[in-house]
Amino acid sequence: MSRILLVDDEPNMLSALQRALRQSKALAGSQIETFTNPFDALNRICVCEFDLVVSDFMMPEMSGGDFLQALKDVAPTTVRIMLSASTDFKTAMTAINDAHVFRFIPKPWQQSELEQNILQALEERQRLLAEAGKAPSAQDLEAQRLEEEEPGLLHVKRTDDGSIIL
Repeated sequence: MSRILLVDDEPNMLSALQRALRQSKALAGSQIETFTNPFDALNRICVCEFDLVVSDFMMPEMSGGDFLQALKDVAPTTVRIMLSASTDFKTAMTAINDAHVFRFIPKPWQQSELEQNILQALEERQRLLAEAGKAPSAQDLEAQRLEEEEPGLLHVKRTDDGSIIL
């Protein structure tokens, strides 16, 4: 199950993006969180690991480039995608070079292109984790599969003496 974070100062754009990802069969079961404020998103990233972050470029509090640059420092194996209504080549190059953005997707996006780029980004995440020595073990993958089939199955509540609470 993938964890995806979406950041855009426009709530309607966040809703459209979230809807587009939820319509994808390939991304079914992914956990998606949204933020309109990049500072709040950075706070969340400090307590929760994400596989992928998709951010708008133009935001009033902090530019998407600055946000993704800070994200790169905090969570280097989280893959970064930038969305922008701007088709300025310099904007795209700055994002790619400074924040190591995996993809730059123009707004409005095409559903199939967005889905393909997200799937490629999630594959890139696995490669980055393997390089960092954080690739999930066979046991982790099996636990993830079981949790997807039966949510809550692996979360056992116990008393102070170790007894299982039913």
